[in-house]
Amino acid sequence: MKFTSNLDFVDPQRYDGIPVYRVSSPDGKIINPDEDPKLSKELLLKVYRKMVLLKTMDKILYESQRQGRISFYMTCYGEEATHFGSASALQDDDLIYGQYREQGVLLWRGFTLDDFMNQCYGNELDMGLGRQMPVHYGSKKLHFVTISSPLATQMPQASGAAYAFKRAKNNRIVLCYFGEGAASEGDAHAAFNFAATLACPVIFFCRNNGYAISTPVMDQYRGDGVACRGPSYGMPSVRIDGNDFFAVYNATKKARDIVVNENRPVIIEAMTYRVGHHSTSDDSSAYRSNTEVDYWKNVDSPISRMRNHLQEQGFWSDAEDQKWKKNARFQVLEAFKRAEKLKKPPIVEMFNDVYKNMPERIKQQQEECFEHIKKYPSDYPTGRFVE
Repeated sequence: MKFTSNLDFVDPQRYDGIPVYRVSSPDGKIINPDEDPKLSKELLLKVYRKMVLLKTMDKILYESQRQGRISFYMTCYGEEATHFGSASALQDDDLIYGQYREQGVLLWRGFTLDDFMNQCYGNELDMGLGRQMPVHYGSKKLHFVTISSPLATQMPQASGAAYAFKRAKNNRIVLCYFGEGAASEGDAHAAFNFAATLACPVIFFCRNNGYAISTPVMDQYRGDGVACRGPSYGMPSVRIDGNDFFAVYNATKKARDIVVNENRPVIIEAMTYRVGHHSTSDDSSAYRSNTEVDYWKNVDSPISRMRNHLQEQGFWSDAEDQKWKKNARFQVLEAFKRAEKLKKPPIVEMFNDVYKNMPERIKQQQEECFEHIKKYPSDYPTGRFVE
C-alpha cells in the first residue's frame, strides 16, 4: 500500500461512476464495428424468435392468472436481452442459479412451452410435482437449479457450487442471476466474499431493472450501483446496457473467459428496465408513471432493438414478423390447453422425496391424511388428482 501525508477522504461525490458498455444503439445499429460479435444469421433469428415467444407466453400466463386459472405469475417484459444474451454465451453444462425472472434462459436451453405450462399449473407432468408455486422452475437435465422465493439465497449457494467445480477441475462455471434488490441482502455480500477469497469460477449477473418490487434504486443504495462492489471484493466487474443483446453476449463471453482462465469471479451489472409489474401481486402504477413505462416499452425495448437490427441486415421483414407472432401465439395457446386439461399429481406425493427412507412420523401423517379424506369425501375434489 502507498502512504501519503495528505488527509484526503475518498468521496463518492467526486467519483464519475462506471460507464455503461454498449454495442448497438436503440435503433439496432452497431456503434463500433470492432465490437460486433459477428454472430450468424441463424443464431440471431433464433434469439429474436425466442424473445417473441417468451413475451407471448408471459402475456398469456399473466392473463390466465388474472382469470383465476393459475395462482401467481411474474413477467420479464423488457429484460429479454439479459436472458438470451447471457445464455447464448455460455456452455450448455454451465450451472445456472436463477432468481425468478430468467424464463428466457430456460427457453434457450430447451425447456419447452409444455414444461413452463405444466409447472405453472402444478399438474401431473410438472417436474416439481406441484410442490412449488408458479414460475419457480428447475431442470436437472438443463443444469438450472430450482428457483426459491427468498431473495439472494441462491447467491452463496452459487459460490459453493463454483468452489466444487474448481476442486473437480471440470472446466464448468456457475452463473448466478440476481436483482439489484437482492444485492442489498446479507447473502449477497457473503457470496461475493466467499467467491473472491476462494477464487471460485462464478459470474454474478445483476439485472438492475430499476425497482425491487416497489423500491426504486435510489432507495436501495447510495453508491455507484452494484458493479462498483466488484473491486472492493477483489473481483473484475463491468456495467453494460442490459437492453442490448450484443453487449450482454460480449460481456458474458468475456466474463466466462476470465473466470475459466484466470480463476476469478466476475460481476456483470446489466442496466435494464422492468416494464411489467413486479408480479401479479403488484400494481406498479402506485409508484411509477405510465410515461416512464411507455418509454421503455416502445422506444428502447430489447425486442424492438433486435428486430431493427435484423431488418437493417436484411434478415427479417414486417411480413415475417407478423407471421411469427401469430405462430408464437398459436404454440403458446396449444401448450396452455394441454396443461390445463391434465390432473394434479397424486396426493401421496405430498409425503415423498423429503427423506430417502420415510420416517414413521411421516408415514403416520400420510395414513391420517387418507383416512381423513376417506371420511369426508365430499369436501375434497379427489377426482382432480391422479390416483
